[in-house]
Amino acid sequence: MSRALELARRGVALASPNPIVGAVIVRAGRVIGEGFHTYDGRKHAEIVALERAGSAARGATIYVNLEPCSHTGRTAPCSRAIIAAGIKRVVAAIRDPNPLVAGAGFRELRGAGIEVDAGVADAEARALNESFAKWIRTRLPFVTLKSAMSLDGKIAAARGQTTSITSSASREAVQKLRHATDAILTGIGTVLTDDPLLTDRTGLPRRRPLIRALMDSRLRLPLRSALVRSARGDVLIFTRASPNSAKARALSRAGVEVVRLPGRGKKPDLRAALIELGKREILSVLLEAGSELNGAALSAGIVDKMLLFIAPKSFGASDVVWTRWPRGSRVAIQPLRDMKCRQSGTDVLLEGYFSDVYRHHRTRRKN
Repeated sequence: MSRALELARRGVALASPNPIVGAVIVRAGRVIGEGFHTYDGRKHAEIVALERAGSAARGATIYVNLEPCSHTGRTAPCSRAIIAAGIKRVVAAIRDPNPLVAGAGFRELRGAGIEVDAGVADAEARALNESFAKWIRTRLPFVTLKSAMSLDGKIAAARGQTTSITSSASREAVQKLRHATDAILTGIGTVLTDDPLLTDRTGLPRRRPLIRALMDSRLRLPLRSALVRSARGDVLIFTRASPNSAKARALSRAGVEVVRLPGRGKKPDLRAALIELGKREILSVLLEAGSELNGAALSAGIVDKMLLFIAPKSFGASDVVWTRWPRGSRVAIQPLRDMKCRQSGTDVLLEGYFSDVYRHHRTRRKN
């Protein structure tokens, strides 16, 4: 199963909007077939592994990190291919959160006399496909709020000033996060202060460009900003301003898409932004923003996961904290669950969840 998970990770940025899946076929203690899924490759991981195993698959065991599908989509059901190949045993990590499957694959395999052992390395497998699990059931992207801060919770030494906070190891980790996500969301305040590119600089292949989304209520994004100058149909602005204004038309000519959203007062609605991204088959959103948008996202209850990089520094008198609550906000934030703490270079990384996208969908171990 560890090898199946390792193979599955090769599909990061290549499988979306499908889940990340790897498969390993073993017979008499020897690996006879392996595979992982990419969206453009069409074939599911199990099919790739079965084709490589050939006739030797009869009587073998297949290890897969996600329940084999039992419905016809872009491809035929994997469960039927496994049955036809004569596989004797299926070891799976978790049940497929897709309502079209959700245990039906296991039932079909067992009905054909195949031994099914589910629940192996399930925690790691759930984390690997947490974005898919949320989107396939709600059509909303999984939102991770990432923030880098000092020991005293500051994100800059002074207002309007760009400040290097975390170590090179943490910055490299953020690039890996960007590579694994479908879209980055930030606010106009961050762009006006830092003029960031917000690109995936890992150099690793990805099937779709990283969408760089911006909350900009009044279309203040400068036409000479790094985002606009580098736009290739991958920059999206959510605004309350008219998409027919002169500024909106200029942005459109530069390759920036302007989307007018409903909202309260002058600010576009964050939930409406997520709905729009979900419609575009965006499974995951990395929120890289300043204090105002961080606070608005937490207040709106749209954050699923938190990643806080804390550097061993103090900015003292700075009032640029990592989050500011919207005026009049009275939302009580739930405590983070499944908290983890680990070192990232010279920094500390805190990780935790607000939501459980697999709630009421646990895979029970069955031998």
